[in-house]
Amino acid sequence: MKHKINPTIDCVFKAILGTEKNKNLLIHFLNAILEPAKGSLIRDVTIKNPYNEREFTGDKLTIVDVKAVDEKGQNYQIEIQLAIHAALSARILYTWSSIYHSQIQEGDNYQKLRPVISIWILNGNLFSHVEECHIPFSVYNPKHQLVLTDHLAIHLLQLPKWQSNGTIKTEKERWIYLFKEGKDVDMDNPPESLSTKEMRQVMKVLHRFSENEKDYLLYQSRMDAVLKENTYFSALEEAQAEKEQALKEKEQALKEKEQAAKEKEQALKEKEQVAKEKEQAAKEQEQQVAKLKEQAAKEQEQAQKRINDLLLLLEKKGIEPDKELM
Repeated sequence: MKHKINPTIDCVFKAILGTEKNKNLLIHFLNAILEPAKGSLIRDVTIKNPYNEREFTGDKLTIVDVKAVDEKGQNYQIEIQLAIHAALSARILYTWSSIYHSQIQEGDNYQKLRPVISIWILNGNLFSHVEECHIPFSVYNPKHQLVLTDHLAIHLLQLPKWQSNGTIKTEKERWIYLFKEGKDVDMDNPPESLSTKEMRQVMKVLHRFSENEKDYLLYQSRMDAVLKENTYFSALEEAQAEKEQALKEKEQALKEKEQAAKEKEQALKEKEQVAKEKEQAAKEQEQQVAKLKEQAAKEQEQAQKRINDLLLLLEKKGIEPDKELM
């Protein structure tokens, strides 16, 4: 019985690109993805970690990639990543730096360092807002248009972003199509897009994993490992999301508490202000009453003085005033 085989499962992926007998596929893949100038095509590579079935035994999480160096000394790392997680960007840079650092030993000259080019085939979107499938990275200053070095190059292939629109125009698109849609391909009657010499060679690898009992059992065990890996990262991301949500809720509660304290403090200030204004109004009223009393007393005193002056005047005139009128 024939089984459909997913070429992105690690053991199949490495059997396609990481074996000596399929070295031509690796060269073809690198030239297709990197698209070097005509005179700079990769002619030969040495696979530094060739396919080894023992890598894939057991169901523990395994990091599997293809490492190679070409005739010019440039290093290549190709890795398939089925689970997208928060630490993936850091891991991509870390694995690149590990390969770059391993080129020299203590006391070696830095001139021995050669470029390291990493290609990551992602079964999800690390950058969902970017529409392109192929995202290259380098060390570049856009303001001054300066390239610090050509030793770092990282290429991400976000498989979900690629749309065929029914036609394959380049070899790059052909490889992307294989890794994105290959799991559903009829190996005996592949579509015209996968009928080239290189793709027929890939179909032979898929046939082997489908028809050879030992290889198929290995494939199934790796499928189980992938499921466990995806479950692990999903649980990890869910726990992280819950932790972040709890932190946000705690921060929100703290903000609300601080806001309530501010409002209470503001209310207290307003109450104190009202009390001050009330006190000030009472003082002003008291002062006004005192002024009015003082004014009334002065007016009464002045009136009495005028009466006294009038009496004195009448007395001098010899007029006896009517005391009842006074």
